[in-house]
Amino acid sequence: MRTYDFAPLYRSTVGFDRLASMLDRAMSVDVNTNGYPPYNIEKTDENDYRISVAVAGFSDDELTIEMREGQLVISAKKAEAETTEEVTYLHRGIASRTFEKRFHLADHVRAVGATTENGILHVDLVREVPEALKPRRIEIADASKTIEAKPAKKVAKAKATA
Repeated sequence: MRTYDFAPLYRSTVGFDRLASMLDRAMSVDVNTNGYPPYNIEKTDENDYRISVAVAGFSDDELTIEMREGQLVISAKKAEAETTEEVTYLHRGIASRTFEKRFHLADHVRAVGATTENGILHVDLVREVPEALKPRRIEIADASKTIEAKPAKKVAKAKATA
């Protein structure tokens, strides 16, 4: 696989550190990345999204969802077994190992809620664009409806009395 060096971007730009870091992350291959646990990302409406993660075998107390530095971090850590009995598995297909999944969120996207249902964790996200960044319509003034200008003599007289 090809690798690209983005170091020149860091030296010659100001304020684009985040963009260069995102490119760096996208181009790098993490050897620890695997498909566990499986997940879906859905667009449920124009500004609404849902991330669904398969968390079979974990209770709500063992799951953690955090927002930090523009990332949604979902992690799980299995609680220590209360019984000292050892279980002998003939086949173990349900993985309940510790995991941490990171999702990089776009600007103005935040988590608004999370639920678990049938072994699936659903995290609902919403994109809230600030009013200042939303497109707005600018009305065009009609040139035929101009305001009458005051005569020059009245304007000069008004300035002299002020």
